[in-house]
Amino acid sequence: MAFKIALNFEDGVTRFIDCNASETVADAAYRQGVNVPIDCRDGACGACKCKAESGAYELGFYIDDAMSEEEAALGYVLTCQMHPRSDCVVNVPASSAVCKIKQATLSATVAEVRQLSPSTISLVVQGDGINKLAFLPGQYANLEVPGTSQTRAYSFSSMPADGKVGFLIRNVPDGLMSGYLTGRASPGDTIRLAGPIGSFYLRDVARPVLMLAGGTGLAPFLAMLDKLAAQGGSPHPIHLIYGVNTDADVVALDRLDAFKALLPNFSYDVCVVADDSAHPRKGYVTAHIEPAHLHDGKVDIYLCGPPPMVEAVAHALRERKIEPNSFHYEKFAASV
Repeated sequence: MAFKIALNFEDGVTRFIDCNASETVADAAYRQGVNVPIDCRDGACGACKCKAESGAYELGFYIDDAMSEEEAALGYVLTCQMHPRSDCVVNVPASSAVCKIKQATLSATVAEVRQLSPSTISLVVQGDGINKLAFLPGQYANLEVPGTSQTRAYSFSSMPADGKVGFLIRNVPDGLMSGYLTGRASPGDTIRLAGPIGSFYLRDVARPVLMLAGGTGLAPFLAMLDKLAAQGGSPHPIHLIYGVNTDADVVALDRLDAFKALLPNFSYDVCVVADDSAHPRKGYVTAHIEPAHLHDGKVDIYLCGPPPMVEAVAHALRERKIEPNSFHYEKFAASV
């Protein structure tokens, strides 16, 4: 039996490898051309120490000088002694360049471009390699703007299905990608992707989850919910607060309603900053985080939005003296 191992490098690049139950993660990595740090291969030096974010595994022999019992209890592993018993996510404390990894690239074609609102564009790409595209929900890719050598970073807004994958893209005035998508993009255009990239991704859901999205920061959460729906849901409550500037900026409610029907423990709220909004919830996301969403800190918080939003949420949590079990965030700024 083979398991999928996601190796997350410290520069944000992720690479997936297949690991047989009978081999170590280090051996599987080298077999597939990924040079993870390693020295003795005997559990004695600690050079291959990594952090297992999720998954089941067994550890072979190692000595205290290589890894302490306390570290093992915290999820640290020696990849030269790690035998997976399920799919796993492993954080490697080295850059992908040091491990001689190049970002995976593939060519796809534009399947659909839709302007969902004045501020938001939906892009769907398709191709033979899409179903084999491996990424963790929440990660992003660099998309090359057709006709140029420049790239822009966008979070996946869906998991691969039927050879297609989607993105939610902010329509930036005079933006290079925005200009292409609103002016000359046509189905069948070739577009290149490189990735996956990023340490913002959905971990195992072991407790309540609070998702906070600002504008097109909704994209990674749509991919996360897509993944949860494919897995049959979650026994823990998952609440999303989606904030935008104006009523016209609200998009993808049809998808959120579909997830609400598929995931009994999922709920969401929309809030709009503009005073003249028709939505019942006005103001910023921080104004709509209720005590019930925080579960006295026994919650995993995921946030994707512009830097001021990230800082405002962090400040609000400090003011409330709430220390969540984990706080994962992705800051983004619009690029022209």
